[in-house]
Amino acid sequence: MEELKGKTILVTGGSRGIGAAVAKGFAKSGAKIAITYRSDKRSASECANEIRKLGSECLIVKSRVEKANEVRRTVRTVVKKFGRIDVLVNNAGIWKTGEIGKMTEEQWDETIDINLKGTFLYCNEVVPLMKKQKSGKIINISSTAGQRGELFHSHYAASKGGVIAFTKSIAVELAQYNINVNSVSPGWVITDMTERILADPSFRPEINKGIPRGDVATPEDVVGSVLFLASNLSNHIVGATINVNGGSVLF
Repeated sequence: MEELKGKTILVTGGSRGIGAAVAKGFAKSGAKIAITYRSDKRSASECANEIRKLGSECLIVKSRVEKANEVRRTVRTVVKKFGRIDVLVNNAGIWKTGEIGKMTEEQWDETIDINLKGTFLYCNEVVPLMKKQKSGKIINISSTAGQRGELFHSHYAASKGGVIAFTKSIAVELAQYNINVNSVSPGWVITDMTERILADPSFRPEINKGIPRGDVATPEDVVGSVLFLASNLSNHIVGATINVNGGSVLF
């Protein structure tokens, strides 16, 4: 998209999976990219190199999204490098099994902190900048689990349901400042988090049966919806959730 050329995009959890695909998608549109990573610097560096080969600048920053001081430092680092942040994509997240009745408080807190608190912290830090700029786009990556629930992943579903509700709430607050906030809700996607379970030959066919299009998405399948919400084509869309699940969940 030509209109994204020269824009500064911050993608959390941008070293792999959906985040990396989104970052590269923005790079193809001529944007300047900043991606955060938690521990896998090698993957972050590889992603950054691919972005640079596409002709775009890329900054990588190590950041734990659930730590306010690290979020603050990251945002300041990006602004120091690029001068502004036009689009924030809150993508960083974890997906771990947790059976109710056996789940520990630590398991619950880890998922809620990274998936939900991390989204809040980055929005809370970036919004004042966008208000000053009088423009901005925020896209929060949620999940179908946050819409219908997911057995053995209640903490994950709760975190993503919270992301959707949080998105709707701040979208209404920020619309008057020319800041659009929306979310993208993927279903099953082949990523590092799901690769092992989707490799199970007895499990994958059952998942595919529940998807009208017949197959699990790739990270690249999610990119178009994010770029659309970041563009001026979506200016009158406020607090929406775009489902990217092949028709498996319809809301």
